Amino acid sequence: MKVAAPTRMVAVRVTPVRAIVDELRETARGTFGVLAPVTDAERADAVAQLGQALFWDSRLSANGQIACASCHVAADGGADRRRFSVDAKDRLTKRHSQTVFNATLQPRLRWVADRQSAAEQAEKSLTGSMGFREAVEVLPLLEQHGYAAGFETAFPHAEASLTTGHYAQAIAAYEQTLRTPSVFDQYLEGEADVLNESQRRGLRAFLELGCADCHAGPLLGGEQLQKFGVHRDYWLATSSEQRDAGRFESTQEPADRDVFRVPMLRNIARTAPYFHDGSVADLEQAVRVMADVQLGLELTAEQTGDLVAFLQSLSGEIPANYQAPRPTPPHQSAEKKNTADR
Repeated sequence: MKVAAPTRMVAVRVTPVRAIVDELRETARGTFGVLAPVTDAERADAVAQLGQALFWDSRLSANGQIACASCHVAADGGADRRRFSVDAKDRLTKRHSQTVFNATLQPRLRWVADRQSAAEQAEKSLTGSMGFREAVEVLPLLEQHGYAAGFETAFPHAEASLTTGHYAQAIAAYEQTLRTPSVFDQYLEGEADVLNESQRRGLRAFLELGCADCHAGPLLGGEQLQKFGVHRDYWLATSSEQRDAGRFESTQEPADRDVFRVPMLRNIARTAPYFHDGSVADLEQAVRVMADVQLGLELTAEQTGDLVAFLQSLSGEIPANYQAPRPTPPHQSAEKKNTADR
């Protein structure tokens, strides 16, 4: 009688769930990096504290009603829930106001990366949103409202302390204190359980689908310039009322048509509406638009939900010093006026 050969047992290696989670976290940490929290010393710096007062003071504008804070609202994630903000000449801004939180960590600012730094943006805003014909027109207002001593304290070694350049430096120093680490940073630091299963699936999809090719680094974006509408015209997906040619408008270079700075995704769940023209009000729809026009993909409902869940993990706490310094000067604060306008 023929005896059957013994069955050969093949060992199958099963990767433990914890190892899979750890691998995902290490990949994410290498792709993004941790956003460092703000220190007490940064907030206590005399230049930053001067900048805080300037940022919130609506008296320092051509009409006495607009401050930097008017277009960057705490409840709106440091951005503006209006599609377009209103400047000191009662005109609508050209593009949607982006969040000021974490903004100074970007190499350039604004939708078309036409500002080299937060200080340049602050100084340019004097003849922009603040409504002055010339930047120096703010100086008499600074004197009138008692800021001279604050400038002398903040810039003790300057030949002239009360200047538009120092005004800009102070606001930039304050904005540098507006970093907002979130539970995602805790996850990257080793606390795997702070993200739920849907958020981890969303993170994996974000990496595997190619979202992180542009939205990388600690801010998940903010560093690159990219064409909006790689696979099809963006305005067909966003239903934009007008086409914005992006950097092409200023450079007139054909390669810059429809090119914008890739926005950072920190606090993205709180900064609706989305895109340069505020044309999409819903985060789920914004995710679908990006998959469509940038990646050429049609997401499933589960993929969309998981990606949104992951993006929600990027929302940090509103900085403790994101408010007008106390005591508040006797004028209507930008925060109160902004709330009234909504």
